[in-house]
Amino acid sequence: MNGTTIKLGSIFSSSRAGIIVVIALLVVLLATGVLVSDRFGTSRNILNIYEQSTGLALVSLGQTLAVLTGGIDLSVGSIISLTSMLTSGQINGDQATVVPVIAGVLLLGIVIGAANGGVIILTGVHPLIVTLGTGAVIQGVALLYALGPIGKVPKGFDYFAYGRLAGGLSIGATVTVLLFILAAFLLARTRTGRHIYAVGDDPQAATLMGLPKTRIILLVYTLSGLFAALTGVYLVSRFGVGQPYTGANYTLASITPVVIGGTVLAGGRGGVLGTLLGVYLVSVLNNLLNFLGVSTHIQLVAQGLVIIAAVSVYVEKRRIA
Repeated sequence: MNGTTIKLGSIFSSSRAGIIVVIALLVVLLATGVLVSDRFGTSRNILNIYEQSTGLALVSLGQTLAVLTGGIDLSVGSIISLTSMLTSGQINGDQATVVPVIAGVLLLGIVIGAANGGVIILTGVHPLIVTLGTGAVIQGVALLYALGPIGKVPKGFDYFAYGRLAGGLSIGATVTVLLFILAAFLLARTRTGRHIYAVGDDPQAATLMGLPKTRIILLVYTLSGLFAALTGVYLVSRFGVGQPYTGANYTLASITPVVIGGTVLAGGRGGVLGTLLGVYLVSVLNNLLNFLGVSTHIQLVAQGLVIIAAVSVYVEKRRIA
């Protein structure tokens, strides 16, 4: 028990170190933005960054849980594309179908996530390969459903994306923050959370200790599928229609905040609060690059370079630890 306590203490110390690094980088970016443009530091732009971070935050939350177990979910982008298309295509402007369609789409995300976890457990194949394959299948299904934008949503459906609370805070972004807080509580204060870290830190030891490794893997991929589906619904709320490649960039993008926030790709170290700060870091960076007139293609290159740098730093830290 003492050994486990020491190891958990080391894990959370590593997570805090990652959070400190991200906060420092955020401060640097915000200061740079204020120097670059008078409009960057306005409350309107800050609230805009907060709102625009929602989609990336939702999918990155599920991705973090998968990575903490030493896995990864490369199917999230395809799940987002399919669920966004089904949301707008099945609702098709009919207010009466909104609730059942959303429920069905979220259930589909859960089923796909559970299927990912089940295949990983039954075959023993690395999650990267499994989810890469299922992602290709799901993207193919999305293209079979429609080759372009499909359906429409009724008036008021954009409330999740554009609704405001007191002070101008985005409803969708605030709900997302609450989900992160719940996930942080799960990881830090529950037995399930401790098991997630244990499975990621040393799968063989977790099995020898009798921990429910199978159940944990099934849980994290099910949640990853659910959050990817919720992202698909959110993006329809934001843009009003689903498209076959809506989620194309989210697979890479969802990994970026995870590693920036201090979650090690090998598993067992990190946490969701670091990921949330990583999301804000990426959102602030993209916003700053927009003010500088940098194209979205270059922004993707920047995200890729950030991933490489972050992985290199945290892998080296783990070796030293």
